[in-house]
Amino acid sequence: MIRTNVTGIGDPFVVRAGDFYYMYATSFVMDGFKVWKSEDMENWEDLGACLDLSGSWTCQDYWAPEVIFHKGKYVMHYTARRKSDGSLRLGVAVSDSPEGPFTDVHKGPMFDPGYAVIDGHVFIDDDGQPYFYFSKDCSENYITPTLRVSQMCVCKLSDDLLNIVSEPVTLFGPSEDYDFVILGDQAWNEGPYVLKKDGFYYMTYSANCYHTSDYCICLAKAENPFGPFTKADAPIVVCDPDKSKDFSGPGHNAFFWDRDGKLKIAFHIHTDPNAPSPDRKAVICDAVLEDGTLKVIL
Repeated sequence: MIRTNVTGIGDPFVVRAGDFYYMYATSFVMDGFKVWKSEDMENWEDLGACLDLSGSWTCQDYWAPEVIFHKGKYVMHYTARRKSDGSLRLGVAVSDSPEGPFTDVHKGPMFDPGYAVIDGHVFIDDDGQPYFYFSKDCSENYITPTLRVSQMCVCKLSDDLLNIVSEPVTLFGPSEDYDFVILGDQAWNEGPYVLKKDGFYYMTYSANCYHTSDYCICLAKAENPFGPFTKADAPIVVCDPDKSKDFSGPGHNAFFWDRDGKLKIAFHIHTDPNAPSPDRKAVICDAVLEDGTLKVIL
């Protein structure tokens, strides 16, 4: 496992462009997002801002940017809090370069479902149809008068990845002992990422609260991009319980392929496992999708 020098972040996402890798992540230092560049996936150069959202429709909570190269453009989907009412929404920006600058497309949310949404992820199926997975955020999603949960959703995207073209469908929320850890009045399923192999759709997602050691990476499987998804019997990446490996709160992962065509997974762990907090660092591991399941090589 590669422990990178990128700390003070969350939700890392890596894109390969030629011989270089570019990383984007949840930001706590600016209104928008930064980008890092690396040749070896271990040492990353901070290139500074790639999307400046100061003075925009957003006000804070710049989370979980994902970037995909599509039809000659780099397209970033990101989470931010709307200035007008403080509700979380998803935005989209484009650039000619992975280094930016990215330009916000709609000058507002990508769409408005009437509830808080986070963690947008693009999956393009074999027939070219793009799908957009995201999490209905638990901040506003009461399923009982005293319990808020986040739930996975999916809809179709336009060919340019800039707009949704179908109504969102709710897929699942917390349901298992391992992914239904309630903190206060909230429980989380978030950070979706979808891979496909041999006709099956494999969704990784994160469960539990990101600033606790219980945060983990989970797996669900379906035969259709709209589900139904069946969850695995246990998470696929969890905290090292005795902290001997400096490994706490692994979560919000994304996949990419390295220069040799090997599947890699990027995710965050707590920078200080003895004091879990929003301060997290990016790590990268090998991943193998075979025999009907996904394995992460720590």
